[in-house]
Amino acid sequence: YKFFYNESISEPEIRVSHVIKGRVPNAINKPVNQLLESDKTIYYERMAFCLEIPSIYEDIEGNRLNLTIGGVRAYNHENLYSKKSAEKFKIFIGFKNLVCCNMCVSTDGYKDEIKVMSATDLFNAVINLFQLYNPARHLHLMNSFKNTYMTEHQFAQFIGKSKLYQCLPPKEKKLLPEMIFTDTHINAVAKSYYNDDNFKVDSNASEISLWSVYNLFTGANKNSYIDNFLDRSLNATTLTEGINRALLGDSEYRWFVE
Repeated sequence: YKFFYNESISEPEIRVSHVIKGRVPNAINKPVNQLLESDKTIYYERMAFCLEIPSIYEDIEGNRLNLTIGGVRAYNHENLYSKKSAEKFKIFIGFKNLVCCNMCVSTDGYKDEIKVMSATDLFNAVINLFQLYNPARHLHLMNSFKNTYMTEHQFAQFIGKSKLYQCLPPKEKKLLPEMIFTDTHINAVAKSYYNDDNFKVDSNASEISLWSVYNLFTGANKNSYIDNFLDRSLNATTLTEGINRALLGDSEYRWFVE
């Protein structure tokens, strides 16, 4: 509220994963048969939160995008039975496509690891992220996707190469830009190319816009675990941006479409 004090802000949505039975820090070294009820606790292995700022929005191809803030706390990446160390968070600020609830994340709007020792440290780190984020540049990037199109042949090449990418020898893979979507995600993108309610290819057209392709990837990403979700959201953006450049003649991502 201090950073967006003139804007309307929605109530946060919070989701947690399965319950883990554990113990309080003071009982870490106690044998199991000596644990008291007061020594026991439960926690949720993963937690994700998200809130919208609907007064800051943009329309792209008839899709309303609201500015959105969120993050993930994942205990499965930490050793809870060691001495107290910095707490780790993933935080993002980006746009949510309301037609399908897909999340659009950019490089300057995401921190994949924020290490803090207090709530004050976390607050300061989040504010710093907000200050670095450029929503106008992010929107301009996404707007550019609607002006570039892939033929069915290019899309098929992209899907095929994305599946081949998983099997490349490590040396060859290191020579290419990172693509962290799995075969399951790629299969979902291919299926959605013909079946997605909002972004499928027009049966009367021979091309599909990169804006639609981008949303097929962010849509497939909904099947990711929450601790991987934000990394793949960002990868969808950088991957689509790279394909956009490749279709316009740049060489960095050309392997994916040739």
